[in-house]
This record gives sequence, structure tokens and C-alpha cells, in this order.
Amino acid sequence: MTPQEFIKKWGPGGPAFDLNERQGAQPHFIDLCQLLEVPLPGSVGDYIFEQDTLVLGEARGYADVFYRNHFAWENKAPGRNLDTALKQLLTYSLALSNPPLLVVCDRLTTRIHTQFNGHPSEVHTVLLHELDQPEKRALLRRLWLDPESFRPKKTSRDITEAAAKSFATLAEGLRKRGTDADEVAHFLTQCLFCFFAEDVGLLPGNMFEALVNNKHLTSDKLTQGLTNLFTVMRKGGLYGNDDIPWFNGSLFKKVKVPLLSIMEVTELRNAAALNWSAIDVSIFGTLFERGLDPAKRSQLGAHYTDPDTIMRIVEPVLCRPLLQKWELVAQELRALMAKSTKRNDKHHKAALASFVRWLELLKDYRVLDPACGSGNFLFLGLKALKDIEHQSHLDAVAAGLDRQADLVTGPHNVLGIELNEYAAELARVTVWIGELQWRADHGYEFKTNPVLEPLDHIECRDALLSFGGTGSGARTLGGTGSGAQAGQTPGAHEPSVPKSPPTSAPPTPRNLVGQGDAGAAPAPAIAAATALSGVAALSAVEAAWPKASVVIGNPPFLGDKKMRSELGDDYTTTLRKVYEGRVPGGADLVCYWFEKARKAIETNRLGAAGLVATNSIRGGKNRKVLEAICETTRIYEAWSDEGWVNEGAAVRVSLVAFGHASQDVMLDGATVAGIHSDLSISCDSNIADTTMARKLESNKGVSFQGAVLIGDFEVERRVAEEWLKAPNPHGQSNCQVLRPISNGKDLNSRSRGLWVVDFNRLNKLDASLFEKPFEYVVQHVKPIRATNPRPARRDIWWQHGEHGGGWRSAVKNSFRFIATSQVSKHRFFIWLPTQVWPHQTVIAFARADDTTFGILHSRFHEIWSLRMGTSLEDRPRYTPTTCFETFPFPQGLTPADTAHQRTETVDGGALIPAESSEQNMLLAHAERAQAAIKIEAKTQLKTEIRAVNLPPTSSHPHCDPEGGWAAKGSAQVKEETAQRAGDTEQGPLPPSHPQRASTIGAMQAAPTSQAVRNNAIAIATAAKRLNDLRENWLNPPEWTMRVPEVTPLGMDHSPYPDRILPKPGFEKDLAERTLTKLYNQRPAWLDSAHKALDKAVANAYGWTDYTPDMPDDEILKRLLALNLQRSAISATTPDTAPPAMVKNNRP
Repeated sequence: MTPQEFIKKWGPGGPAFDLNERQGAQPHFIDLCQLLEVPLPGSVGDYIFEQDTLVLGEARGYADVFYRNHFAWENKAPGRNLDTALKQLLTYSLALSNPPLLVVCDRLTTRIHTQFNGHPSEVHTVLLHELDQPEKRALLRRLWLDPESFRPKKTSRDITEAAAKSFATLAEGLRKRGTDADEVAHFLTQCLFCFFAEDVGLLPGNMFEALVNNKHLTSDKLTQGLTNLFTVMRKGGLYGNDDIPWFNGSLFKKVKVPLLSIMEVTELRNAAALNWSAIDVSIFGTLFERGLDPAKRSQLGAHYTDPDTIMRIVEPVLCRPLLQKWELVAQELRALMAKSTKRNDKHHKAALASFVRWLELLKDYRVLDPACGSGNFLFLGLKALKDIEHQSHLDAVAAGLDRQADLVTGPHNVLGIELNEYAAELARVTVWIGELQWRADHGYEFKTNPVLEPLDHIECRDALLSFGGTGSGARTLGGTGSGAQAGQTPGAHEPSVPKSPPTSAPPTPRNLVGQGDAGAAPAPAIAAATALSGVAALSAVEAAWPKASVVIGNPPFLGDKKMRSELGDDYTTTLRKVYEGRVPGGADLVCYWFEKARKAIETNRLGAAGLVATNSIRGGKNRKVLEAICETTRIYEAWSDEGWVNEGAAVRVSLVAFGHASQDVMLDGATVAGIHSDLSISCDSNIADTTMARKLESNKGVSFQGAVLIGDFEVERRVAEEWLKAPNPHGQSNCQVLRPISNGKDLNSRSRGLWVVDFNRLNKLDASLFEKPFEYVVQHVKPIRATNPRPARRDIWWQHGEHGGGWRSAVKNSFRFIATSQVSKHRFFIWLPTQVWPHQTVIAFARADDTTFGILHSRFHEIWSLRMGTSLEDRPRYTPTTCFETFPFPQGLTPADTAHQRTETVDGGALIPAESSEQNMLLAHAERAQAAIKIEAKTQLKTEIRAVNLPPTSSHPHCDPEGGWAAKGSAQVKEETAQRAGDTEQGPLPPSHPQRASTIGAMQAAPTSQAVRNNAIAIATAAKRLNDLRENWLNPPEWTMRVPEVTPLGMDHSPYPDRILPKPGFEKDLAERTLTKLYNQRPAWLDSAHKALDKAVANAYGWTDYTPDMPDDEILKRLLALNLQRSAISATTPDTAPPAMVKNNRP
């Protein structure tokens, strides 16, 4: 068939023109295929004509032709409404596997609508009489041969980013001219909604764009025109000759249009040219908040969290549980409809009633984001709900029920709390636009009267505290020093006046009716008069959360250390007081959201929650909230360490879903038996539950976090050298207050060569006698400390934030100490001279012997610290309380055994703890004697130790069916554990029973004094060799020279360690030699030296079966058993506590 023959046959007056829709659909399509020389339906798989109804899977799709991954095609008779045909295809696109192209054709006109995910929809039109043009026929042939070629070049994200930048420029210009920032943000939010409403057809005939582009209007007339339009949109009515629908929704309740300059009008016109219907709602709020909020303007070009990442929270908390429920309902529907013989018989009525109950459940479902920001989580939650309802409608139709008139889900399903006023308004707009866009994309008519549902239930208030005793969050904290509030991201815009409580909120659904709020524990109001300066008349209580089905969200990331500086002392003190006993003092801010959600689940006010936190929630004090969650409910899905974007910066986070959910437990994308509070696998006999580990008394007072300076006390070496040569009025050298300093980066790379001013505890007068250093601190530290919220730091500004008294005492008689970077990709340890001050990014250990150095640098301590620590981004973080103070050293070589810090030199030059034989044995025997006296109080020991061997489960084939440890050596530990508990099959033996007394000694039997010494020597020798090899690689003698450090005025030699400098010509070579690069490469000699050290340490533990192939978890189980054994000995000591509850040792 030639083009002319096709046009003549199907055009007006042609023999086929008068065929009705059904008569002409397939013949027309066959002729078109022959004209274009493309395959006919049925020639390849998943390319077919509809036969009455096309069944795909278990859903029914309506399309005249369907070609999977290509197109869905709907034919109509000439002159029929193609927009209606498109809505039909949109409605059933889900059942048709979301084809990328939707084609509607009335034989006279063929319209191709692109539907590629993440791209704006584009329309390509071919008229019947144009088919004689080769380029038009080629366009249609691409439907079959190259559908991907229709993908638009611009993405929805590109359009959203361009729109946000355009509005950011507008906002900045208006603010610079003195327009109030709140008014600017509100006006531009109204404009962006109008652009969107116009592009989806809610405003007629490009009205808004035409108004903006009218070059005959002066600035004041444009302002009046916009004011008139916004006023009409508030209530509906005529605007000129056009009937404007009632928008409501409070967006147009306040109308105040600023006078626009020529440049601003031009920018508004540029924005009007964008395709606003294609806005990516999942990132819309974030980008526009950055553009409209002056505090976040700098983040506009930064990264943002991908919606797929957010869905890792939404999927397990909302989607999967609801889809599980729907599947049960759908099975019931199919069974009932299979029995139905006619409409409205009892089976049909029962099926309809079941479906109506399902819709009521969806209608009453509530998704709460109690830190909703600009609404990304709320939109994706709403979208997920609507997708589920849409799918259920398709399935119900496929089962034989009639299509329901409209959806029951909508903006009323989402609830939010957000303190940032900009963000709260954008969250509402995000939800509105998301709702409208979803309806347009799925073929549903827009709702009218009003177009926008009220969204007062997205509240602008504090999510954690309420002041005034109402619990509603109606008042925000005032007074001096209050800083930002916990409900917002620090640094965000703060409303200038406290906001009134919402005037309305959606009615509580029937299935959520109950007493109290979601997450607020019953507690008396706490008088804030003594804690909150400036608000003495107020009292603080826990803020109420509205009742909800689930909670999702990304609460603000703010560490313990920054809470006081960002939120203020008053607020932080009150917050901790209100949540005392539930959230540990010193926990990060995000923990309060976790605890509130946990409490709501525990009291059956909430079903499940999914929250994002920095990955530090897995350890330290933060982990306490996860431990409470594991005790009262369960963590059923988690991503332990994932990339995220916070305030435009890349961070590492944990995503945690917890609560009531009947689904498989998933950790990092894999099905597991259970999840521990540190987000590791539980309920597996091959996995050690290190959350049981406890602090060991023997490890106290050894590890310290480096100096917390609080201010710019650091100076360059050349400055320090100048000061060291300068005299002082009292005749004393500046060397008393100057020393080199090393931070974590110095350890991982090469030293920056910085020095630090350290007045220790000198009073102001004595400190001022060191003239040059004191003048520097006055200029560079005092201004910073003047604004510090802590009075001591503000008033005693010349001293470090923390004096480090414990550290100074611990190393006063030592010449060196062990150091490691707190955050590091690789966990290595180095020696530093005691003249060097460790920065707060360094963890320092007050020991000088190579034996302790070797144990810390062994594989066993590295594995333990990786499990017990947290991480920053993708780098492990070492915390003294969890990584060191819980670590069980080999017997006889514990920190308690080496507390005297005396050393002796052995052959080869290595240093071991002095008297590492008789004295250590006496200490070990005394410890065992103490255990024997207290053993009757340890009846819980057997249960606690056996918890290391969790019960076997059929889903884990590696579990020993007898409940024992699978790896070699574990059974012996288990047997000794039972012996130590002194139990028999008849039950526990009395304390006086000789068998019980004898087993104590068997369990605690120490190595001989000579064996301890031999172990110390072997470890020290291997450790010294490792360190010597590393030092020779880092600073080859052929490339370097040692130069004495500066000699201070009045002294005959330098009290500081020598400097290592590159020889001429080797500067670049030496700069490339860093420990990080060395461990990235891990050459054979380094690996060999580490393995030799590991073997020596394993022998000290008595692990004769150790090989480098021993699994990490077997090592962890053995170490955990030792930890529990030793911690049980001192369990009755009053000051023993779990590691997360003990304050760090810190200089």
C-alpha cells in the first residue's frame, strides 16, 4: 500500500472512513503496519491486539494494541476525543507494565505521548495527510524500531533545578531591595504553584504566563494584576472572562505581591517558559527550600538525596505491609467473584463489601513525618499510598468488580511537623503538586471546590518540646540563648515570632481513635523556670505527635557536642531533662525521634517507623535507643552504612525500620534471622552478639581522646620558633606553654608541623606573663570563646576547653605513648613522644611498652574495634569506651597488669612491661580469689555467656544442631562456661560445693609467669619489627635527615623531639610516603609482619589453633566470651556500667 492509497482509503470520503471504532481499529492498524513496513501484532512475543480484554498477569489492561517496552495504542473513530483516550491509557498503564510511549489515534490524527520515567512528557503529532512525507513515516516507524529515540533529552530533574535556580535569583534580588524574606518566599511559592497549575490545565489558556509576559504592563500594574489573580484563586470566580476554580488550601489566604523590577520581571518570564508540569516533586521541596531560604542559598548547587534511597525507608514501613494486606483481600475477592453468577448476588455483594473495607483502611491511613522539612518523605509516602490504591482498583476490576468513581487517598493521609517556616510551607506545596501531578499522570480528573485540600496538619512547630504545658507545641522557646530549635535543621530560617497552633486538622480516623498522642510518654510537666532563662513562666513537656499509622522521616543530624552551641544551653538542658531515663545524656539529637517513635509503638499508638540517622547511632550512647527498640519491639529492616546527603553534604547514615511488621528481616539488602542494636546480624550461632560486651575494670584510665581546644590555639612552627627565642618579664621560657600538636590527619598522612599554645590551668595573670603566646590567644581565641554558651569556656578563655588532667597524669613519667586517628580508613597505631600534644581527633594510650602496642595493632583488636566502633562517612571511628575499654587483653598482659608503666628492654631492643611475670601472676591470683568469694552472686553468668551461642535456627544451615559453636575451640569455651557456673543436670551447685569451687580455678587458670613473659617478649619483638619496617619505609635514611628542634632561649638543648626533614631533591618523594597509602597498597612485607604479630598475640591468648584464615566472627566470639567472663567477675562493683553509658576519658 502506497502512502496515497492509505490516505485515500482512511480519509474523509474513503471506503473505510465511516467504520465505527471496533470495526476500524484492527484493519487500520494492519494497513499502517504494511505502509510502514513494520511487524504485525502476533509476529513477536508481547505484541498483540486486545481481544475483548487483555489480561496481563493478574490485572486487566485496556488498549487496542500492546507492544511490551514499546507502546500501548488506543484507536478511536474519526473526530472522537483523543484526550479521553489518553486518560484511558494512563489509567491502565500500570497494568500494561508502564510502556514508555502512549499512542492515541482517530485515523485522522496520531498523537505519540512519551512516558519515560524521570523525563517530561513530550507530544509528537502526525496527521493523516502528512503520511506522504518520508520524515513523518520515519517518525512513526521509530515506535517499532527505536522507541528509546523518543526519550526527551531534558530530565525532570534538569527542569526542576533550572526552576529552582531561577527562583533563587528572584528571591535574592527581592531581598536585596529590602523586601521581607518571609514575604518573598510566600510570593514566589504562589508563583511557582501558578506556573504548575497553568501547565496542567487548572488555570485556563496560559493566563498566568500571558500576564507575566505582557510587556505593555508597568511594574505596578503587573503587581496589581497578580494580586487580583491570587485573590480570585483564594475563593474562585471570574478573572476577566475566565472562570477560575476555588483553590483554597491557605496558599492564597495571604496575598502581598512586591513591586518587581525589570530584571525580576525578566527572570519571572524566563521561569514561565519552563515545563512546570514536569517538575520532579521528589526533589522539588529540597531545591526550592535552598533557593528561597537565605540561610540555605549556598547549598543550591549541592547534591540531594536520591528518591530511590528514600524509598529504602518507605518500602519496608509502608509499601510492603500494605501490599501484604491487599494480597489477602485480593485473594478473598477472587474467590468470592469466582462463585458469583450474577451482579449483586450474595458473593458479589460480599466481594464489594470486602473491597470497600479495604478502601476505608486506606482512607484512614496516616503517614507522619515529624521532621518533614520541605516534604520529600511526605510526597513519596503519599505517592506510595496512591500507587497501592491504584493497583488495588485494577486488581478489583480484573476480579470482576466495577471501577470505583475516584480514589480515597489524598493529601489528608499525610501529617507533618516542621519548625522551619519556609520548609513547612514548601512541604504543603510539595504535597499539593504531587497529588495533582499523580492524578494527571494516571488519568484521573482533578478535584475541584476546592482544588487544594487544607493542609494545616502539616504543622509549623517543635517536634520534641512544648512550652506552656499543653503538649501541643503551640509555643516555641524564647528568651536569650535559645538558638535554633530541635525540630529544624540547625542554621535554617527561624520564624520571627512564635506561630499559633493550627486552626484545624484532619479528623482522627476511626481506627486511630485513642487516648494520648503518638510517642509522648505520660510525664508531669517539668518546671522550666530554673533551666530556661527568659521563659520562667513556662513549663516544658514532651511535644505531642498526632496519631498515625506509620512514621517515616529524616530527623536533623546534630551530634551531642554541637547541641549546646546550635540549640543553646537552655533548650538542650530542658530537652535532656524531659527525656531523662529514656534518651541518655550525651546522645545525638536524632535519638529523640527514635525514642518517641519507639514509645508510640510500645503503647500501640503507632504500627511501625522508619527513620534515618547518622551511622553513629550504632554505637556509644546513641545505641541505647536502638537497644530499647530491640527490647520492646524489633528492627526488621536496616541499612547499616549508606551514603546520604544532608544539607548538601555527603554523609554516612543508617536507615532503620522497626515496629510491628510481618515480613522477612533484611539487613543491607540480604535476608537475615535478626538484627542486633548495633545493626549487625543476630540469631546466628556464627555471629557474635557484641552488643553484650561490657566495660572492663582492668582497662580503665588508659585510653584518652586528645585535647579539646575550643578556639584557634594552633600556630605554625615558624611562629612557635620565634616565640621560643623571645624573653618574658618573669624570665621563664615560652617552652612551658608551647608544644607540637598532632591531629588525625598528621598520623594518617604527614605532619603539618603545627604547634599549640597550652596554658594548662594557669590563671589569667600568670598566663599573661608569657607575652607572645598570650597576645595571640587574646586576638584569636578570646573573640570565639566570648560567644561560647558554657560560662567556664566563655570566662576562662585562655585555657583549653578541656584541660586533660587525666592524660597529663597518665604520661607524666613516660617518654612516649601510643596514638591512633579517631577516624581512619585503616586502623593503625603509631608512637608519639610525650612532648607532642594529641589533638581531639587522636585517641591516645598511656603505655610505652611494645607489648601493648603489638596487642592493639593485632588483627584481634582491629576486628574488635571495627565491630564496636562507629564510622564517619565510610571511615571507621574509634571510641575509647566501646573499642578499648571493652577489649579483653591476653591474661597477664592487661592494662591493669601494666598499670605501673615500667618497662624493660629485651634482646633486640623491644620494650616489655617490667616484672611481667611474678607481679602479674600475683595480681591474677588475687583476681581469682575475689571471684571465688563473689561467685554465689553470679548465677546469671551461664545465661549471659551462653547468649553468645544463640539458639540454632533452621534458616541458618551453619548452626550446630546442638547449639554449640561451629568453629574449632568454641566447644571448649562453652564447656568451661558451664563448669564455671558450677551447674549440673540437676541444677546449680551450692557455693560451698567442692566441685563448684574447683571449677572456678579451672576456668580462671592463668598461664605460668614464664609463659606471660615469653608472650610479652614475642609480641613486643614482632611489634617492634613491624614498626621499624614501617618507619624505614616512611622515612628512608637515604632520603631524610634528623635535625634537632629549636632550642628555647635560656636552655642549652631542645626539649622537643628531632625533626625529620627531606634531603634536597627528595621532597616530593617523601611527601608521597604516608601510612594511609602504605596500607592501601599493603605490600607483602607489611602483610607478613602483621601476620607474625598476630601469631604472637594469638599464642598469648592460648589459641594454638589460630591461622590467618580463622573467620572474623570466630575471633569475635572468643573475645566476647573473654569479655563476659572478666566483666562478670567485677559485676557487683557499683561503678561498672555498659560501655555506652560511661563518659570518655578525655584530656
